[in-house]
Amino acid sequence: MVSTTQKTKETIKPHGGELINRQVKGQEREQLIEEAQSFPKLTLNPWSLSDLELIAIGGFSPLTGFLGEKDYVSVVENVRLENGLVWSIPITLPVTEEEANNFEIGSSIALYGEDDHIYGVLNLEEKYTYDKSKEAQNVYGTTDVDHPGVKRVYEKGNIYLAGPIQLVDRPKHDEFSDFHLDPSETRELFKELGWKTVVGFQTRNPVHRAHEYIQKIALESVDGLLLNPLVGETKSDDISAEIRMESYQVILKHYYPEERTRLVIYPAAMRYAGPREAILHALVRKNYGCTHFIVGRDHAGVGDYYGTYDAQELIAQYEDEIDIQIFKFEHAFFCTVCENMTTAKTCPHDKSKHVHLSGTKVREKLRNGEQLPKEFSRPEVADVLIKGLKQN
Repeated sequence: MVSTTQKTKETIKPHGGELINRQVKGQEREQLIEEAQSFPKLTLNPWSLSDLELIAIGGFSPLTGFLGEKDYVSVVENVRLENGLVWSIPITLPVTEEEANNFEIGSSIALYGEDDHIYGVLNLEEKYTYDKSKEAQNVYGTTDVDHPGVKRVYEKGNIYLAGPIQLVDRPKHDEFSDFHLDPSETRELFKELGWKTVVGFQTRNPVHRAHEYIQKIALESVDGLLLNPLVGETKSDDISAEIRMESYQVILKHYYPEERTRLVIYPAAMRYAGPREAILHALVRKNYGCTHFIVGRDHAGVGDYYGTYDAQELIAQYEDEIDIQIFKFEHAFFCTVCENMTTAKTCPHDKSKHVHLSGTKVREKLRNGEQLPKEFSRPEVADVLIKGLKQN
């Protein structure tokens, strides 16, 4: 169901009121890189590197660095930063106790990627321990290590490093260079296009007919659609970002109005935190300049850990505060009697007339080179996915 109220502002303020920029450029950058040669070194995994980038470019505004202990505790326990601003996922930098002993409070740490390239600097203000089971339960709703997000919590180091960061180099996204825009750039893009209202859509999966249906319903009520797929680290059985990006381009080309849609990557890791991550996704799209955000069934979910509409129920509690309008949709499907996409709100027919496929079943069919029913996926999209999965 789509709310009928509309945001009419020409622009929407970033979360916290200011779009953060922690990127260092020009002479200042050269000097910092030179100074960093003498700093103690820390190698970030892809997850932490993507967090570093999103802090620096303003995607995680108002954060200027990795969370200190007071903010961390407040986020885990209260879904807020210490200052009261809504924030749902702790953005932290974990290290082992052995690694933590190499760093002194007040010092600067050179942040490298696994490719041994320097990407940034952390000004270390705090080192603190944390309760892994509490973080898992509060953020992910479970302590089950079969949950991919919980598994990461238990695998990471026992110490969090905290402090403001500076970014001296961007992680490479060369394969997506045509679709790589910072929040400041998407905001300018929307102005150039004359879009006063923009709906954002988060996905880590190919766009199937149900996605297309809810996106287009939303697009009836706003000026433009930002398809903003996550291209960072995901589960090993998720379809790769490269294949998905090709499928997005195909469906947009054939089935969406070019002047009212844009494709821009979201360079984040997937946490699979369900309701809590839905709030984060909305806040990030607000920072990118979206006035509206779509939350469908089991947003950011995995397995059976969350109820179908848990994400919608939680985000509704904070919608007024986060100041981005949420479009909440029922589970959509193709009805063979109605002969179109619909939901339980508008379709009177028995479930036996509805076309459903699980994500697992879809991946199985695609890897076997089997076409998907046209009621589930556009054939052009299925062709891209079949070809891509065969090559992997």
